[in-house]
Amino acid sequence: MRPLIGVTVSRRSGWRIFPLMALSIWLGGGRATRWQAGDDDVDLDSVDGVVIGGGDDIAPALYGGELRLDVRLDPDRDTLEQEVLRGAFDRRLPVLGICRGSQMLNVVLGGTLHQDAYRVYQSRHYRTVLPRKRVEIGEDTLLARSARARCLYVNALHSQAVDALGEGLRVAARDDGGMIQAIERSSDPFALGVQWHPEHLFYRRAHRRIFHSLVAAAKARQADAAQVAAAEREAAAATGPL
Repeated sequence: MRPLIGVTVSRRSGWRIFPLMALSIWLGGGRATRWQAGDDDVDLDSVDGVVIGGGDDIAPALYGGELRLDVRLDPDRDTLEQEVLRGAFDRRLPVLGICRGSQMLNVVLGGTLHQDAYRVYQSRHYRTVLPRKRVEIGEDTLLARSARARCLYVNALHSQAVDALGEGLRVAARDDGGMIQAIERSSDPFALGVQWHPEHLFYRRAHRRIFHSLVAAAKARQADAAQVAAAEREAAAATGPL
């Protein structure tokens, strides 16, 4: 059976983003279910992996930033995704964070964000769903193994970016101005955050491979759980009735 991946999306834009997520996950060998703030059916025990999707800025109170009036916030979604990520960590579910999702992965693990990253870095400011920005991927990283590449051309729709890294995370990619473009957990279980939107780039093999790697990690977790269940059944059968 294809692993089931829970995908968080915005209530405002999820209707158009989720189909792209579902397609990318399907092409990677999985199937997707949609979660958004206000849903009653967010069940982490029913899924094999998690995608935290893109969308509005994260509330600055979560990482010690300054409240600004020129940004759109979604406190209910912030709460949902914090709970989903912490539950995923507890269950050792593989996690992929996309744009805002990468930032939320960092914040939940104690990291901080640049609220206006383009004032900090000399990175060229793209705002496009087309793959125009070049990012350099670190050697011997999960991202390099997943995409099978050392550089990628990506899209860019963000204004914020990762600043101080959260616990257990490392930088996996930067753009030509030094801005962090991907982060990842330095040990198992699988956790990867990318600042771009690979779901818009499903027609490019390297970006499809990111979803394939998430699904592969979910399948491995499925297999481990099946082995544990089989061992428990065998142990119960061997013990027999008292």
